Amino acid sequence: MKLNVAFLVAGGFEGTFERIINEESAFGVSLFIPIIEDIEPNFSVTPYYRYYFGKKPAAGFFAEGFGMLNSYDSYIYNDNSFNSDIETRTDFALGFGLGAKWITKKGFLFEINAGVGRNLFNSSDTDFEIVGRGGITFGYRF
Repeated sequence: MKLNVAFLVAGGFEGTFERIINEESAFGVSLFIPIIEDIEPNFSVTPYYRYYFGKKPAAGFFAEGFGMLNSYDSYIYNDNSFNSDIETRTDFALGFGLGAKWITKKGFLFEINAGVGRNLFNSSDTDFEIVGRGGITFGYRF
């Protein structure tokens, strides 16, 4: 279980559960929900697969592939006026990320990661073609 403190500072909540498959790989899922109203996306659910390069089991440097179901507000501007309409859109992105995880002997962990992906369906006429993923995360391994 992990909590992204970078998003807490920015006004959002992201919690993550990760399941170790073997010493070199893990599956996980993250849930992001904004705490304050002006943060995009409206929510995201991000399953991922990680391959670890460290000497400790499922720790050290890693590369990940992820999918992200995300919802965001898109502002549609009318051609003849300065008015805009807001549409809530849902999309799915695929992406790639890198990071590192350190674990203490008592099971506490610290992680830093960053990644980028591309929305696949509704992004051609919005500002949300590219999605980011990242954070500074603290947690505990059970």
